[in-house]
Amino acid sequence: MRAVAVDWSGAKNPANKIWLAGADQGCLTRLEPMGSRDEAVDEVLGHLCCRKKAVAGLDFGFSLPAWFFRQNGLSNVSGLWELAERDGEKWLSQCCRPFWGRPGKTKPDLETHFRRTEEQCRRTLGISPKSVFQIGGAGAVGTGSIRGMPFLRRIRKQGVGVWPFDTCKLPLVVEIYPRILTGPVVKRSGQSRADYLKAHRPDLPPKLASHAIHSEDAFDAAVSALIMDAHFPEFESLPRVDDIARLEGEIWVPKRAGV
Repeated sequence: MRAVAVDWSGAKNPANKIWLAGADQGCLTRLEPMGSRDEAVDEVLGHLCCRKKAVAGLDFGFSLPAWFFRQNGLSNVSGLWELAERDGEKWLSQCCRPFWGRPGKTKPDLETHFRRTEEQCRRTLGISPKSVFQIGGAGAVGTGSIRGMPFLRRIRKQGVGVWPFDTCKLPLVVEIYPRILTGPVVKRSGQSRADYLKAHRPDLPPKLASHAIHSEDAFDAAVSALIMDAHFPEFESLPRVDDIARLEGEIWVPKRAGV
């Protein structure tokens, strides 16, 4: 597999809510649920360390807006990941400003709720990612992001780069947002997922296609891995980034649409 995608979960017990997919040369080769976040990251690292010309996409926010760094005396993303590892569960349990979304915790006024990369998705693609500060409510991504950031420290310690914070050299881990990669399919509908796969990927192995049809999480992982594989040459020449991106991160977006 040269491309791996993980549909992440922020659940306290994420068993079978995380799906890992792998693709190579246009073929989906793997699609299965993971028992835990640790297992998912072990699988990703095993893959990346075994096959150097490879990339993995993880479906959670890798960072926070730049003002959060200034307010907390952080100079780089490593400091944020360390802080999330130390205080993340407290952020989630107390849901204090700037975090919101739990019962009784309404959306606060902030300098901005969004990273630049999320704003760019809204302006250029018409797609609206959720704020990482939202840790409750429909579509919230904050819990998964806060519980995911400590794993990025672990990945980096194994010598794998995390884009765009590290040198753009394979193997790499990138942040993905499956809605950008799947396009306008009604993902909550099993019939819509089946229609999408029939139209775009009729060649999928029956067992893997069945997983993707019956689980929205599996569908996101499968399509993301296939899109990443189709655009694999782009990962060997990712664009240079500025200081904002080195703090806030970037959602990987393919240069052209299509499965």
